[in-house]
Amino acid sequence: MLSWWLPEDVSTFGPSVDSLFYLIYYITGFTFLLVATVLVIFLILYRHRDGRRAVYTHGNSTLEIIWTIIPALILVMLGFMSKGKWDLIKRNAPPADVLVRVTAKQFNWEILYPGPDGKFDTPDDVQIDNDLHVPVHKVVRVLLHSRDVIHSFFVPALRLKQDALPGDREIIVWFEATKPGEYEIPCAELCGFGHSGMKGTLIVHEPASYDAWLKEKWPQVAATTAATEPEKG
Repeated sequence: MLSWWLPEDVSTFGPSVDSLFYLIYYITGFTFLLVATVLVIFLILYRHRDGRRAVYTHGNSTLEIIWTIIPALILVMLGFMSKGKWDLIKRNAPPADVLVRVTAKQFNWEILYPGPDGKFDTPDDVQIDNDLHVPVHKVVRVLLHSRDVIHSFFVPALRLKQDALPGDREIIVWFEATKPGEYEIPCAELCGFGHSGMKGTLIVHEPASYDAWLKEKWPQVAATTAATEPEKG
């Protein structure tokens, strides 16, 4: 396998994306080598030789049909093979454990957490620019928006990439991270002069670390919970 040159995979659906990538990679790699080999053979066979005249041809219908049908069949095969994978990633999202709203703008990610009430646009919301905090082994649902132009929310380690569109369009993506750590969130769509600096960070926490982060952001909830807990005697 060629996993050494890809970013580390920390997503539950990452292996499915990688397997499809490798299949396409090997097909295109084989095709490249085949065409390059034929090209070299033709260069040798039909190189210039004194006294030999050029022979003109008007094409070969059989060959044209063959090299049209074969790529078409490969594309159809890839379509059928990938449908289940893309349905899982794009259409059949599992129930969410964590919900966040990510709004792209030139040139940063506005990440809104709904707070303990689980609702957006209420007083307990907390917005943090560019840092997305999530717990490990939990399903995270992201509601994508854009304030200005088209951006692309890209997390290579999750094998996740989705455009964020301006206007009222909300696009839903999800992921489940399998390993704690910090992972880059670049914008993958040219969005202006500051595009290269539009980077965020996905911070995947262990359960205890995530609970500590929640208590830091919503201390009033932590205090209320502590006050209502029975004393241990």
